[in-house]
Amino acid sequence: MTELRRTACNRDCPDACSLLVEVSDGRAVRLRGDPADPITQGFLCERTSRFLDRQNDPARLTTPLLREGGVLRPVSWERALDVAAQKLLAIRAESGPASILHYRSGGSLGILKVLADHLFEQFGPVTIKRGDICSGAGDWAQLHDFGELGLNDVFDLEHSATILIWGKNPHVSAVHLLPVLRAARARGARLLGIDPVRTRASELCERFVQPRPGGDFALALGMARVIFERDWVHAQAAERCEGLSEFRALAHTCTLEEWAREADLPATEIETLAELYATKGPANIQVGWGMGRRANGAEVVRALNALCAITGNLGVRGGGVSFDAARSRSFDLDFVRGLEVAPRSFREACLGRDILDARAPPIRAAWITAGNPVAMLPDSLVVKDALERTEFVVVVDTHPTDTTDVADLVLPTLTLLEDSDLLGSYGHHWIRSSEPALEPPGEARHELHILQAFAARLGIPDVLAGSVDDWKRRLLRKLEASGVSLERLRAGELRDPSRPEVLFEGGVVPRGRVALLSAPAAAPPVTDSEWPLTLLAVSTPKAQASQWSVPLSPGPPMCRVHPSAAPGADGEERELQSARGSLRVRVVHDERVRSDVALMEKGGQLRDGRGVNALVGARETDHGGGACYYDERVRLVGTA
Repeated sequence: MTELRRTACNRDCPDACSLLVEVSDGRAVRLRGDPADPITQGFLCERTSRFLDRQNDPARLTTPLLREGGVLRPVSWERALDVAAQKLLAIRAESGPASILHYRSGGSLGILKVLADHLFEQFGPVTIKRGDICSGAGDWAQLHDFGELGLNDVFDLEHSATILIWGKNPHVSAVHLLPVLRAARARGARLLGIDPVRTRASELCERFVQPRPGGDFALALGMARVIFERDWVHAQAAERCEGLSEFRALAHTCTLEEWAREADLPATEIETLAELYATKGPANIQVGWGMGRRANGAEVVRALNALCAITGNLGVRGGGVSFDAARSRSFDLDFVRGLEVAPRSFREACLGRDILDARAPPIRAAWITAGNPVAMLPDSLVVKDALERTEFVVVVDTHPTDTTDVADLVLPTLTLLEDSDLLGSYGHHWIRSSEPALEPPGEARHELHILQAFAARLGIPDVLAGSVDDWKRRLLRKLEASGVSLERLRAGELRDPSRPEVLFEGGVVPRGRVALLSAPAAAPPVTDSEWPLTLLAVSTPKAQASQWSVPLSPGPPMCRVHPSAAPGADGEERELQSARGSLRVRVVHDERVRSDVALMEKGGQLRDGRGVNALVGARETDHGGGACYYDERVRLVGTA
């Protein structure tokens, strides 16, 4: 008999979908989106619709694995946790808690994953990471300029007359935004696309421009100059903004033609974009996360914030700068103090080097959860080397990865179809409860149960006392007075009642006035004859970061380039080189790709010959601790 069970997707995605799981004889046979969910609307992205391939992967981790004699071998939970506790207690006693690193990333966005932070804070506190490789620069920009992270309700786009899809690829990274955008276009809204890569968003847009990689700042400042020169500045801009005259002066440090050359766009195109944005409002900017993954990432996002503020598009229906909804803000997480109490922190973007350079004390142990840092961090080979040199590494995961390959202890946990957790979203205002649709295979355990058993062996059994549901209710306490309860969430998603439909209504921001930038952003790296291409490894519908949902095709990964960038090489294997190393790729000619871009798919692992992040240098963005994934210059060399 087939039974229909309801849960939610916890993957690193702004949509946080509600799922309907058809289960027959204890096995999931079909996944689909819940048609009753206002965001999910009955459909799923490609990677989640194919998740059953990953769920049923024969390589799935189902028992603890302990490295003995250089080989990971199955052991009981009792032995695994005994060894982990003995090791960490001894290391803490000998070298202090700062010699232990706890690293948690976004492999699961379940809110209960913060309980690992809580345990290691109480056990230490230990060394933790700082910054955020994906959204750190943009988050910093929003907090600095406005004083708060957030965005207008996603359905507020029905009031937009103009929508700039700036550096965002909704067909891959926010598929449930597509019906909202299509409905806005059908009502007459103008959709304008801006991206160095010609994505499928171009199909939605009446105009689509491709600035050079890193040219977004110049484009935004060129638009600002036009807006100032033509007096399209909102009448209350001086009252609502701090530093308006300084921003005006910054926009006038270059002529429009100079900004256009830096962006590699016609000046007339910049004029048109400025006119449509400033005069055909209300106008919304959908800000892509990739734009912040450059050395000038925070200042680029600040430039977009400034455009919004000076034109009066902030705090109005149909306006706003849509970047991050601060998915965890409404949950009660005050018991975790993080950087405030940590003895030290390492830059996430430079984690490998910071581990290797650590002294007094060195890092002797690492506990890694919800992440695959060897594959996903810049300078992958340095990260791998750092963890291989670490005395004892524990990884909590569902499948083998580049990071489990260097672990001393691997602990199997639950997939999104087995987990029980709470979910916010960084793309909209709905919250959900994920519920176990399947029993886990073998001995895989909920992470809370792993941590509780570990805490007992560390001598702090009460730190995480309580059931999964107890913790869900505790984390929902801030929302109780507004009628949000675990029982109501189990019946279906709820809109977060603490989030306004229009953020900063009337242009009033928590910091008082919007802080406008006054200094130029760092110039992006420039391609030259030695390094003629900029590497852009962008999201693909086939994978969630390093979690591939479809079988990998044999051979090296594809590298798409304009035919002029590699004449005669279509279909050939070449070496893609950066200053840090090389990767074997198959060259594919694509006339839609800019001639200065090497376009690849994000993700993939070293173990599969697809570790593209081994080519990317470990550098932080200007602010916020992001990673400069999109500043790497490369070249194609060799012949088949």
